[in-house]
Amino acid sequence: MKVDGVFSGGGVKALAFIGALEELQEQGYTFKRMAGTSAGAILASLTAAGYTAKELKERINNLSFLSLVDVPLSDRLFPFMKWLLLYYRMGLYKGNQLEDVLEEWLGEKGVRTFADLPPGSLKVICSDLTLGRIVVIPDDLKKVYGIDPATFSVAKAVRMSSGLPYFFIPVKIHGKRGRSIIVDGGVLSNFPLWIWEKQDGCRTRPVIGMKLSDEPDKLPEQKIKNAIQMFHALFKTMQQAHDARYISKTLSKDIIFIPVSGVETTDFDMSKEEKETLMELGREHASNFLRRWSR
Repeated sequence: MKVDGVFSGGGVKALAFIGALEELQEQGYTFKRMAGTSAGAILASLTAAGYTAKELKERINNLSFLSLVDVPLSDRLFPFMKWLLLYYRMGLYKGNQLEDVLEEWLGEKGVRTFADLPPGSLKVICSDLTLGRIVVIPDDLKKVYGIDPATFSVAKAVRMSSGLPYFFIPVKIHGKRGRSIIVDGGVLSNFPLWIWEKQDGCRTRPVIGMKLSDEPDKLPEQKIKNAIQMFHALFKTMQQAHDARYISKTLSKDIIFIPVSGVETTDFDMSKEEKETLMELGREHASNFLRRWSR
């Protein structure tokens, strides 16, 4: 069965999506179009390029996530400087290594720019802080930045969408109005389920969403006892607010909710066993979803 897919953000927790994808693929589901934010954009791009869940599983198990956290040379020489330079760089880590790995993996499937993918098959969500708007790549490249989508790197787009604020140094691109600061798409839409709906509210084909949380009415309350917890709660609320208003009870039936506990977004030091546990969790929730899903 052909469907369209949407992946939420969630950092390393998005490994659960691979298990969910594996279950869906084994049950005969094929994704025609994919959309995603942040880590969800990584999975969406690799799936759109032709990777199967089994292929991704093998590669992820052999990948050290710590290798993706590339520390600037100045920080390696003078570790204490990273906190001083954060003010100017606006992020601790470069993110170049993540982009390089994506470029390599996508390149092995013959995908470098959006011209190498079927038209409309991939949508990557980013946040333009300079313009204060959600950016959908490749759709907005021409009209907002004057950039030809056919020449724009898919790996670059995903790197932009994965730019967790203050963790990765934001990407800067030059457009019609000057320089724009681009960060994690999750700042404005962490789960872009709206992407595949037409103006009349109809869909071209069934849509399956994958979200790393409980259902909206089951989300736990956040405990706030100090300023750090308040900042964390503020960012989390910003991520959820836009999408939570959109996810009605009707749409919830099309979403695989995968609540992940005990794992943080930036837990890059994961063992192979921990990765396997997350992927199995995703598979389990996808299996439960398919048993009750009505197209």
